[in-house]
Amino acid sequence: MLTPRASASRPRGLHLSISSAPSSRSISISNRNCVDFRRGEEATKKRRGCISWTASSEGTPAPADMSTGSALSKVAPLEAILFDIDGTLCDSDPIHFLAFRDLLQQLAVSDARIVVAGVFQVGFNDGVPITEEFYSAKISGGHNDDLARALFPDMDFEKAMKFMDDKEALFRKLAVGQLQAVDGLHDLCRWIEGHNLKRAAVTNAPRANAEFMLSQLGLTDFFPVLVIGSECARAKPFPDPYLKGLELIGASPQHTIIFEDSASGVRAGVAAGMPVVGLTTRNPEKVLSDAGARLLIKDFGDPKLLSVLEEIQPPVANGKARY
Repeated sequence: MLTPRASASRPRGLHLSISSAPSSRSISISNRNCVDFRRGEEATKKRRGCISWTASSEGTPAPADMSTGSALSKVAPLEAILFDIDGTLCDSDPIHFLAFRDLLQQLAVSDARIVVAGVFQVGFNDGVPITEEFYSAKISGGHNDDLARALFPDMDFEKAMKFMDDKEALFRKLAVGQLQAVDGLHDLCRWIEGHNLKRAAVTNAPRANAEFMLSQLGLTDFFPVLVIGSECARAKPFPDPYLKGLELIGASPQHTIIFEDSASGVRAGVAAGMPVVGLTTRNPEKVLSDAGARLLIKDFGDPKLLSVLEEIQPPVANGKARY
């Protein structure tokens, strides 16, 4: 359990408590030559092997459903992977939720008069704190400009955007030392590097947030390209950010997959013409599948993902991918 101590600088009424169970995984990654990238060891095996992030307590992962694998088989050989950040690389939504909930409660009534079904309410949501369900359905994955208009239709836009900026600053303050990579992420990153795959981070988060999260996760140098939705002509759910990411890394959409956790992001990837793998970090499976996700996984160690990667990974020679 990660629970930061109270601080005089933290807004009153905000309590942050994020559960983080220690992982029991013993993880390995093997390429086509079966070079085993284990923590603290590297061994070359004689037989041709498969990709395996193996949980020692669970034995060998069960094979993925072939219907899901076949949905991505046309991507082979894999050339590039594009990642969303919030909720995909790390489970940041609980901290975003707390920041939104606290600041919405602190809004002055004069600045928070909103219209719902033609009726004025006093304070945001009539003063009732937002729920996680409200956050997931109405906020998660949204672009700040769009959220400002949707949450505060009667508020001056500059004031609404000031609220969003304050919320992002509070998020960064609360998230220091709290962000943890989704299970299996760093092992997948090593596999990507071992196959010389192109990659980019593509997000609707403000640049300050995106750079902060990548730094906290130790992934600043892993991503040569960072695409920010607000710096494109249109943010997600439009395809522009993912198309820009493809252009900057010089990859083909026919040989690229996307990792996303929100319906907005999934729709953006689908609109960009690439298959999307949806992470069920917080959003329901049906929401992601209805948005167009080809494959749903619980994390980057999901056996379904490992089977798909084995099917579409690029050919290797001398331990390196050929392009």
